[in-house]
Amino acid sequence: MGDWTPRDRRFSELGLRLMSAAILIPAALAMVWFGGWFLAVGCSIFAAAMAREWSAISAFPRGWSMAAATALFCLSLPLGIFWLSGLVLAGGLVFCAASAPGGAPERGMAVFGLIYVTAMAAGLFFLREGDWDGRSAALYFMSFVWASDAAAYFTGRGLGGPRLLPKESPNKTWSGAIGAVTACAFCGLAVADIQMVSFAAWIAAGIAISICAQIGDLFESGLKRRFKVKDAGTLLPGHGGVLDRVDGLGAVCIFGSLALYAIPGIADALGL
Repeated sequence: MGDWTPRDRRFSELGLRLMSAAILIPAALAMVWFGGWFLAVGCSIFAAAMAREWSAISAFPRGWSMAAATALFCLSLPLGIFWLSGLVLAGGLVFCAASAPGGAPERGMAVFGLIYVTAMAAGLFFLREGDWDGRSAALYFMSFVWASDAAAYFTGRGLGGPRLLPKESPNKTWSGAIGAVTACAFCGLAVADIQMVSFAAWIAAGIAISICAQIGDLFESGLKRRFKVKDAGTLLPGHGGVLDRVDGLGAVCIFGSLALYAIPGIADALGL
């Protein structure tokens, strides 16, 4: 067999991405559709996987303990006993700070890692279980993130052009970023029609979701560069690790749920 060309490798990578998406997306949709304990169990599994990946990236030697702490936190959320959930998380943070090798920077990165992965998983739970139409909110937000990712991938690969942040993520282009935002703006038009609310509100939401997802992606890319690793893991063919796949969605869930809780009237404006 001859050597593969870059074009061959591109389409091989696309095939692996599609295979992973065919498994990951239905699982995520089922978690969100049923909510409650189903969602909590799913979030705990994803959070534990991300914690293990973070421990490998940052060389934290107690990866299973970090995974257990974030999984238990997610599992405690449906109980609604938030002092208990906080106690579980606080115990994990103290453990990470006490058991991380090295000095303050290493301990700080261990604590940050636990907060980082826990916040992404908990963000999805609170987005789905909030005092609004949580199922619709979560499904719409997830769909926008996937549309943003797909548009960025195909637009960036097809048009190329100047790099967005070459030091942080050399494969991302301005054309891909603009294509992602444009795709989500059109998604906003469609959802506004479905929800029978203001087009402006959902177009703005779509643009904000795409920008937030891209910032989450770039943030994780910057973390990997700091630790000189290419992928967070190898669990998902074509994507790398779980962190590589949900970095943008995690950021959207965190800031989306905070916005819906903190900004009066936003849920009503979106028909949620």
